[in-house]
Amino acid sequence: MLNAITIPVPGPGLIEITDTVRALVREAAVAQGLCTLFIQHTSASLLIQENDRTTARADLERWFERLVPEDDPLYTHLDEGPDDMPAHIKAALTCSSLAIPILDGAPALGRWQGVYLWEHRRHRRERQLLVHIAG
Repeated sequence: MLNAITIPVPGPGLIEITDTVRALVREAAVAQGLCTLFIQHTSASLLIQENDRTTARADLERWFERLVPEDDPLYTHLDEGPDDMPAHIKAALTCSSLAIPILDGAPALGRWQGVYLWEHRRHRRERQLLVHIAG
């Protein structure tokens, strides 16, 4: 089963999509298999991260801002503003796809794991994902 979904994004940061992924797996009625997510963008990414404490997500976001700052004089790709090239670098350092095993009809995530879309741009409003579920 292949789904194309649109995720609204309020701005930069980690947007949890775990419930969306769980619902798609449940709808597919696959007991054992694999759920693959792919983001169709080069300035946003996907990751699995702690979903219990918001402080972990905030620390990660701040750390990435320090690692890849805007207005670095080395950037030459500035076509869409000062957050354009940093967003591409952040996406390159993370993931454009995830593979999550399905066990007993649900994503086999660990106790503290959540699935996130990481928006790296300030002015985006939505992102497109492909979700493939096989079993």
